[in-house]
Amino acid sequence: MIDSVHRALQRITGRMTLALRVAILTTMAVAAVLGLVSALVYVVVRAEFESSLDESMLRRADAAVNAGIAQTAISQGLPAQLQEIADVQIFIVKGGRLFASDDNTPDTVVPFKSYREVEVSVGQTPQSMRTVTINGTPYRVVAVQAGTGTALVVAQSMESIDRALERLQLILILSTIAGVAIAGLAGWAVATNGLRPVRRLTEATERVARTSELEPIEVTGHDELARLTTSFNAMLQALDASQERQRQLVADAGHELRTPLTSLRTNIELIGQAADSSDRQLSADQRHEIMDDVRAQLEELTTLVGDLVELARDEPMTRAPEPLDLADVVRQAVERVRLRAHDVQLDVDLRSWMVMGEPQLLERAVTNLLDNATKWSPPGGRIRVRLEDGVLTIADEGPGISPEDLPHIFDRFYRSSEARTLPGSGLGLSIVKRAAERHGGTVEVSSPPSGGTTFTLTLPETAPDE
Repeated sequence: MIDSVHRALQRITGRMTLALRVAILTTMAVAAVLGLVSALVYVVVRAEFESSLDESMLRRADAAVNAGIAQTAISQGLPAQLQEIADVQIFIVKGGRLFASDDNTPDTVVPFKSYREVEVSVGQTPQSMRTVTINGTPYRVVAVQAGTGTALVVAQSMESIDRALERLQLILILSTIAGVAIAGLAGWAVATNGLRPVRRLTEATERVARTSELEPIEVTGHDELARLTTSFNAMLQALDASQERQRQLVADAGHELRTPLTSLRTNIELIGQAADSSDRQLSADQRHEIMDDVRAQLEELTTLVGDLVELARDEPMTRAPEPLDLADVVRQAVERVRLRAHDVQLDVDLRSWMVMGEPQLLERAVTNLLDNATKWSPPGGRIRVRLEDGVLTIADEGPGISPEDLPHIFDRFYRSSEARTLPGSGLGLSIVKRAAERHGGTVEVSSPPSGGTTFTLTLPETAPDE
């Protein structure tokens, strides 16, 4: 039963807007508070009325006892006119029996009886107070001692108090209803106005999903919703930057892929024409030259695709980083480059340096730096490789880099005018920069006017307890 009610409430609230739910919750909370306060006020006022009436009746009863009215009532009785003037009814309890003050005959016109008044008359309690109903009218009854075995009982109607309490009850009910209504309207207004930035964010996200336009929205105020709007704008900017990088990468990749693909198609068409026509047969030297050209283009295309895949990865390291000695990584890269760079000399001096990283990516970055140095070194030149205190320097004796090219040397697909005639994709140094950043390090380049280029790769050391 409880589960079905809970599901029904969830279905009902699920169809409500957030502003309506906030208004309803606000109204319910205010209604509960006002209802509790009204009930408390009613109980306190009622208790205060009764306490005030009890004090007044006890004071008059004590005054009547001190004035000897009790003895007069026992011996002579009291005129009815006196009781009407005093707005009370007076009774006497004597010998355990209740008498009307104007009639010595016991139990003749007495409308109520109680042992509490008898207990007061025999001295068991000094006084008593209670409420009784006589002919549909509530009375407050007070009894005090009036001598040995005697008690004076005073009864007063509570009609005026009940009427005042009824008026108070009506006022409290109307005030509660008005307060709940005002709270509901105020809650709806506050929720509607306070959720306006949320609606703007919703409209912005819907617009992005519908049009793919990443336009930021205006930020107003300095509250949590303003912070949410600022964060949303930052997300839009990051998404726009990511899309721009993707568009640039695709455009640059298309431009770079066009050249080797065009050369491959030309060579393949040439081979096909020679195979289809007996008049255009190729000599052995020509076939070898074409095949060497195709292999070189395929190797360039493979390298370019691999570099593009590496640069397209925006996520953190895909492989789990592990502690490794950077000197071993550099040593492996040097051995690999030595196999294909026979006309240069590699001067290597390495010191152990422990880092936390991905060995394949670091080795590729170091290999790219060494390949770049061998490409620009003259025949018989010397490449100086040093690793000390986490700083790897690779210096060549090439012509150097012009000052206008230095700021762009690590950009994707950037190639200087001198490098455009040499093999390469223009992505190698970009991969070096990516590897350095993903390992918390930096890479820098310097090229003095006298010639030669020095690349400096710096990586932080791994703590012993890591």
